[in-house]
Amino acid sequence: QVQFVESGGGSVQAGGSVRLSCIESGHKYRGHCMGWFRQAPGKEREGVATIGRDGTAVYAVSVKGRFTIMRDNAQSILYLQMNRLKPEDTATYYCAATDEVWVRCHPDEVYGMDYWGKGTLVNISS
Repeated sequence: QVQFVESGGGSVQAGGSVRLSCIESGHKYRGHCMGWFRQAPGKEREGVATIGRDGTAVYAVSVKGRFTIMRDNAQSILYLQMNRLKPEDTATYYCAATDEVWVRCHPDEVYGMDYWGKGTLVNISS
């Protein structure tokens, strides 16, 4: 089974930046689609950004222009650079992936992901 471990979460003031990392334990994952998803207290899990093997990235409207998703296929590492953070960005962030090529690589496809990390908490204070 593919296993992901997220890191980089913590507390930061609004307007600040955080960089999250997701490492696949086997250092060999080259799957169809990887992405970041988040879940805030009392909210359903939502997509943040996805990136395909070819580097094509798609962002949720709420983070477009502020977040950047990056994928290092050689090292099997997924990154999320988060800038100009807002209090509403507070959530547990999860990395996820799917090998299923028929699944659209898009933040809306939260139910199409097959592998999930345990998450890392990002708390933005105002």
